[in-house]
Amino acid sequence: MNSKLSKRTKLLDQGVYLLMNQGYHATGINEIVNAVQVPKGSFYSYFGSKEEFAAESINHYIEPFIQLLTKHLQHSQVDPLSALKNYYAELIVAVEKNGYKGGCLLGNLMGEIGDTSELCNQALKSAVERYKVLQYKALLQAQQEGTVRNDRSAEIMANLLINNWQGALLRMKIEQSVQPLHEFCDTLLNDYFVA
Repeated sequence: MNSKLSKRTKLLDQGVYLLMNQGYHATGINEIVNAVQVPKGSFYSYFGSKEEFAAESINHYIEPFIQLLTKHLQHSQVDPLSALKNYYAELIVAVEKNGYKGGCLLGNLMGEIGDTSELCNQALKSAVERYKVLQYKALLQAQQEGTVRNDRSAEIMANLLINNWQGALLRMKIEQSVQPLHEFCDTLLNDYFVA
């Protein structure tokens, strides 16, 4: 990785961390550049504004989740419904190890700036859509295989996964427990979706 790309990635990594833990309004550019030890001018050579940086951070944040979900869904020995269950189970373990902190950057920013920043709003919509489409395709395939009910559209069920996961993460943060996340899996993936 060349150093320019590496600095940009380090800035985004730090941005994701700070935006997740402090929110958009409490995170300053000085704090980001000081943590990564790059001059403030370098920040502006990569990003035109704090808002653009936040939008890029959203894309940077969702990528590992897209890759992990894709890896689970491409596992040839596992049917799509089981792959979704395995994916969410892995997320629950990671959240528990992290001490229930953070939740989801997408959900946090949706609540904080989703309706005030058009640039971030577009980045959030794009990230959610990419994430949803993967789950939609898995549910559609599971319907064709007969493991997921056919009397509800795969699209509505994919939306249910996205929406309920966000709500469960918020409850997890206030309850300091993964119980809401387990209820999410039990209710939707182990019961409501099953054919």
